[in-house]
Amino acid sequence: MKNFILISILLITVIGCQQPKPNSTEEKSNNFTFVFATDIHITEERNATEGFLQAIDSINKIAPDFVLTGGDNIMDALGQTYGRSDTLYNLYEKTAEKIEAPVYNTMGNHEVFGLYERSGVDPSHEKYGKKMYEDRIGKRYYSFDHKNWHFIVLDGIGFTEDRHYYGLIDSVQVEWLKQDLAQTGKETPVIVSTHIPLLSVGKQIMAGPTEAFEKGSVVTNALEIIEILEQYNVKLVLQGHLHFLEDINYNGIHYLTGGAVSSNWWRGQRYGMEEGFVKINISGEDFNWHYVDFGWEVNE
Repeated sequence: MKNFILISILLITVIGCQQPKPNSTEEKSNNFTFVFATDIHITEERNATEGFLQAIDSINKIAPDFVLTGGDNIMDALGQTYGRSDTLYNLYEKTAEKIEAPVYNTMGNHEVFGLYERSGVDPSHEKYGKKMYEDRIGKRYYSFDHKNWHFIVLDGIGFTEDRHYYGLIDSVQVEWLKQDLAQTGKETPVIVSTHIPLLSVGKQIMAGPTEAFEKGSVVTNALEIIEILEQYNVKLVLQGHLHFLEDINYNGIHYLTGGAVSSNWWRGQRYGMEEGFVKINISGEDFNWHYVDFGWEVNE
């Protein structure tokens, strides 16, 4: 049995797997399933590629409309040379091609190239930071529509002057987010993806209250973003980074931290949770979710 956390805040009822309501024939035609697969951490070591391929096989059997990754697809570009980082991006792209459904990606901190000084990369390098991700994977933030739902993918990674990452939705994105939601309107149901969580208790459970809000664990301007989201019909925020499974329902929005495809970075269970991904079923304007253990066994 996988461990996950269900939280009720401000006396709001939490429903871990929200049950769809009966709907019309027209609404049923808009029903669909997608997969949220976060923290893949593909590498040539730890049999990670074989593990990801097994996850892909399970995803293809589900036959979702699309797959949304939650960031940290590779392990990693933060402290690696250009050659090593390029190899990992190639490995991810080559392996992810085997996913039969369309794939939408979210940027994670491990996709940032050369940020750590140990990489030997100078910030003047043309691919430094997020440029490599943009060239190899695509836009850092964007939105798309699927059937009657609107999806927003955010880049939740900021940099400090001493070359460390932290959680941040930058000011340019904040303005873009406001405009995107205004154009979408207040009736359309919305799902948001960000690698570093907007809302989480995972770190508090894992490391204790004193370390719960360190810069790398949650988005530092999360309250600003949440206030924007609450003005619209946002149903779900999908989150990664913590390799932890939790569902928090706050002011009508579910904040679902989606475990990890790699679980404990391809070394077995993490807090009792197996390697897996989240299958999300959409029915009308409702959804339910299920964490899928794809059966990977550590074999080093």
